[in-house]
Amino acid sequence: MNAIWSCVSVAVGAWILALAGVLVTTPALARDAGDPIRLVWTEGDVSGFTSIFAADGTQPIGFVEYSQRRRGDVLDVRRVAWFADGSSDEDTVEARVGKTLRTTKGRTILRDTAGRTTVDMRIDVAGGRVTGFYGLDKERMDFDEHGDLPAGTYFGPLINLVLKNFDANAEDGRLVFHTVVPTPGPRQIDMEIVRKESTTLLRPGHDVPAVQYVMTPSVNRVLNPLIKLVAPETHFFMTAGPPPALARFAGPRNYAGQEIRIE
Repeated sequence: MNAIWSCVSVAVGAWILALAGVLVTTPALARDAGDPIRLVWTEGDVSGFTSIFAADGTQPIGFVEYSQRRRGDVLDVRRVAWFADGSSDEDTVEARVGKTLRTTKGRTILRDTAGRTTVDMRIDVAGGRVTGFYGLDKERMDFDEHGDLPAGTYFGPLINLVLKNFDANAEDGRLVFHTVVPTPGPRQIDMEIVRKESTTLLRPGHDVPAVQYVMTPSVNRVLNPLIKLVAPETHFFMTAGPPPALARFAGPRNYAGQEIRIE
């Protein structure tokens, strides 16, 4: 989910990122975090719904509405997580698809239980600009940030496509990509996805073979172990057969840290 969206608290995350800039720089890998990922699977039109559960997987608390449309080499994706308490998380993304996945723009909207927008973040990757606001009434803060954003910047539902093409882009079972997340203000960070063990998801009538992946923020090889001590992990379970598909998400809903599970 969008979330995903953010995995470090604002205070701790800011301290770690600032410290990283002073202490260590990471040697360049064969693939830079901002490089577009190679696409193995052809994307087309997709739509559907899936349930959201509490962290223990027993109580349904909402559902996800997903739609994906392709027009030539342009992929438009919209995903909205609707919750029973009235809140919602919405992501829309536009990307160009071909040999690689290149993000052009996107938007994230978070709404509270009264349906009021608490975060509205627009990301213009091609134009290098992040605009929007967070907070309500007197606490509202507007932002307009300018700077280079690599075409390999992925957020919201595009992370599912990163996972789908993991094997074609990973190095030693790891894949790092660039992202922009609301915390609640915009923050640019790198995320690392690590392949874990194969497992089986128990489903009524048919068990599903799957591979587990874990996502955490990434700064450099020295500070990453420290980050993992304070940042909640996001777990993805992808089906083992081709093409891979997301079978389960378990992790924080957004920067507020509510743990959810999507089946």
